[in-house]
Amino acid sequence: MTSLKVRKAVIPAAGLGTRVLPATKAMPKEMLTIVDKPAIQYIVEEAVKSGITDILIITNRGKDVIEDHFDRVPELEERLLAGGDSKKAMLDEVVDISRLANIYFVRQKETKGLGHAVNCARSFVGNEPFAVLYGDDVIIGEDPACGQLIRAYEEFGRGVLGVNQVSAEAITKYSSLKVDPIRDNYFLCTDMIEKPTPDKIMSLYSILGRCVLPPEIFDILDQTQPGAGGEIQLTDAMCELARRDGMTAVEFTGKRYDMGNKLGIMQANVELALQHKDIGADFKQYLQELTKTLS
Repeated sequence: MTSLKVRKAVIPAAGLGTRVLPATKAMPKEMLTIVDKPAIQYIVEEAVKSGITDILIITNRGKDVIEDHFDRVPELEERLLAGGDSKKAMLDEVVDISRLANIYFVRQKETKGLGHAVNCARSFVGNEPFAVLYGDDVIIGEDPACGQLIRAYEEFGRGVLGVNQVSAEAITKYSSLKVDPIRDNYFLCTDMIEKPTPDKIMSLYSILGRCVLPPEIFDILDQTQPGAGGEIQLTDAMCELARRDGMTAVEFTGKRYDMGNKLGIMQANVELALQHKDIGADFKQYLQELTKTLS
């Protein structure tokens, strides 16, 4: 019997980041900073706050810097230690990054889509449910989005989708779900379509960066044929699961930033800089002065 306890997470981070070139020519988009931390650290921290203990990050060649970020750096730590009390907080922060969770890495040797990437996690996941946190999506909120989905999985015992409504114009770039209300922000999803044409839109609810899946998804992925873009789409496998067993859609709370989009990156930096404990007040004053010069 599959356990209902969700303690593992998978973060696909093998994409090429073509929408934010040239910044991602030599730097993984997951390592683009939001103020003073790379995007992927925010995602890992969300998973940890949600009760996740083991995380698999799926990368490809040229992304070793992600692994380096979550490793120890003895030379840097020694330099900070020598700085005494004035550097202690910085030292603690640097060391704590390597202690966030049990973090593992595997390479997706061919970029065959998100479904193919998730299927690379089969041996890591085993026969357990697991969370998927998309490497493009940083979600900030008091109640971690991943944790909201985990609670729904533990209550209903079936796959969970993190959803929000998007505009009619945007839905054709995302997935569209067939949903029926359960209660509050919970819905039953029984069908979905990736990047629908206007005549195929089921609703304006779309999967936005988070899901919790049962291990049965791997057998479905094994049988999933290439879909949109000639890639193995995770949405196609989840569609099969939704049609067969139903899935719970959770309209999660929190602000989502698309780190695969130049505007999303700038929005994340501005809004989180305003909340930053060290620079927030000064940055707000700077913006107030700057806006006076804008026509």
